[in-house]
Amino acid sequence: MKKVKVKSLAEKYGVSPKVILEELASEGIVLEGAASIIPADMVTLIEEHLDSVFGVPPIVAEEVPAGVKAVVKIKDKKKALAHNDTPEKPATPELHLKTPVIVKHLAEAVGKKPNEVISDLMGLGEFASINQSITEEIAGKLCKKYGFELVIDHREKEHAGHSESEEGEEVVESKFEQEEQEIPEDMVERPPVVTFLGHVDHGKTSLQDKIRHTSVAEGEAGKITQHIGASVIEFKGKKITFIDTPGHEAFTQMRARGANVTDIAILVVSAEDGFMPQTVEALNQIRAANVPIIVAINKIDLPSANPDKIILQMQQNNLSSEDWGGDVGVVRVSAKTGQGIDDLLERILLEAELLELKASSKCKARGTVLESQLEQGLGPTANVLIQKGTLNVGEIVLCGEHYGKIKSMLNASGERIRTAGPSTPVKLVGLSGVPNAGSKLVVCASEKEARLEAEKRTQSSRNINLVQVPTESLEDLFTKMSDSTQNMLNLIIKSDVKGSGEAIIDSLKKIPSDKIKVNIILSGVGAITENDIMLAAASHAIVVGFHVRVNPGVNEIAKKQKVEIRLYSIIYELLEDITDALTGRLAPEKRERELGTATILQIFEVSKGPKVCGCMVEKGTVRVGAKARVFRNKELIYNGEVISLRRFQDDVKEVKVGLECGIRLDNFVDFLEKDLIEVYDIELQKATL
Repeated sequence: MKKVKVKSLAEKYGVSPKVILEELASEGIVLEGAASIIPADMVTLIEEHLDSVFGVPPIVAEEVPAGVKAVVKIKDKKKALAHNDTPEKPATPELHLKTPVIVKHLAEAVGKKPNEVISDLMGLGEFASINQSITEEIAGKLCKKYGFELVIDHREKEHAGHSESEEGEEVVESKFEQEEQEIPEDMVERPPVVTFLGHVDHGKTSLQDKIRHTSVAEGEAGKITQHIGASVIEFKGKKITFIDTPGHEAFTQMRARGANVTDIAILVVSAEDGFMPQTVEALNQIRAANVPIIVAINKIDLPSANPDKIILQMQQNNLSSEDWGGDVGVVRVSAKTGQGIDDLLERILLEAELLELKASSKCKARGTVLESQLEQGLGPTANVLIQKGTLNVGEIVLCGEHYGKIKSMLNASGERIRTAGPSTPVKLVGLSGVPNAGSKLVVCASEKEARLEAEKRTQSSRNINLVQVPTESLEDLFTKMSDSTQNMLNLIIKSDVKGSGEAIIDSLKKIPSDKIKVNIILSGVGAITENDIMLAAASHAIVVGFHVRVNPGVNEIAKKQKVEIRLYSIIYELLEDITDALTGRLAPEKRERELGTATILQIFEVSKGPKVCGCMVEKGTVRVGAKARVFRNKELIYNGEVISLRRFQDDVKEVKVGLECGIRLDNFVDFLEKDLIEVYDIELQKATL
């Protein structure tokens, strides 16, 4: 008799591994999980017991393609007769399928031709192609017609896209998830990781700017933080790691990630506005992460500031302030004047001391991806927070579905470093692709080991994410609004970083519409390419770019393929446009006011920061903060914002016609001489009938 896994027994008896584990536990045999192995000398005894509980093991149907498992159960007739003198009717055979239920897989499992299944689906009022997924309810009705009882085996979610339902992967996965045992003697004090959360425009980033003496907020489009950033400061000889999270409603997922890697959370509340919907949402995320809370009442310098109102609102949200005898620290601060900043830092160090934060710096590094992107000249990069151990340049790492040898690491100041210890945020260069934000980073013994695991995770992710390809486009949107059938709006999203793409998709899925649904064909990082256009043409999709450029020649291909490209730099504008289209409302009238034009004369490389283009203002005025389009050979290749202007060695706010200046645009450095920069403002007016 060979050794047997719990999982194998579960399949044999047609039940879940959890049921087997519970039954064995009731008999005093305690095992850890589905991958646990039963010793050979106990197999016969356990199988005899399970026979008495579950009856004769079910008969397994012929093997079907990967991702599909069909099991036909036959009831033990002897067992049934022992409880009832009248023989039972044969039980309806069960058909076990995993989600998503694809038409092709269902047809193979029930022994039907795909066209028969499609025809029967039409009879149920459901239209689907061979590779489309169908709902569990429709699949159940169809199986009932074919004489089967459908049982859905839901996939168990876990890190990096793995599925515990696949025997081989479960063993490998546990190897990568098993953390190295830390030696008590190696444990040393580590800096606290602090996250700022709160409502949009309540001053989270501005507070950190004051602490770091930087000006991050000015560099964000629309003055709204749209990525997760991390930095390290030193106060009274102690280091503190800060993670800034976006406050706009669209960035719920990114804020949730920030809360899950933090030690201490700072809930920033405006002394003027008080608790807002996103303040409460951020508070719930902090509570879910189970970390200490410090409430920072910001904008205390304003005449309309009312900190007592905030204390009352805290009480109403089950946060008891120390001022009222509770245990939550409250610090009154002003990001503008600097009032209370030292008090806030003192409080952070006090909370960190109480937590006794420690980690080993001698074990293999483990961390979490805060953000990832595709950068020109660097390739795929990932902003990672090291949580334990020390990461070294040259080590092989596995990050979600991607791997690679670390070519270089940059710290929060942009300086190259060789090692990074616990609570250190770093940017990694050298990965094979752009990992998902939230992915776990582990160090591997070899590149081969990392590559094989990355390939398994990628394949598993593909199996899970089988999606349908609907066939509607934006041009027909308004005419189809009157149609009684439900339509799909297909989109291809290209963004500068992964987190932005996730936020956009999450927001689009929340848009209410009875007749139109958003379907994301592809979400990627980097410039809009020819491949994006060809995919859009095949799936009748719109290409939406956020903070990205269009590669040379792509516009021409898009025109030939009749694919629409939309470029945005502010998430509000993107969501408003799509929302107006989906809900059938009249879009606001956008009146562009041309400010001026400039021609690029020369490109300058600078020691710090991206390239600057030397320009001549040919018409009107070029102004910091204005919208900007870049045309090359009369083709639009960029749509964004002017972030800075220089005249000689001075930063200026605007430059008038006839003068030369240096222009820097937001997230665009691929200038060529003779490119035309068109600068404009947008005035929005509510549309009228």
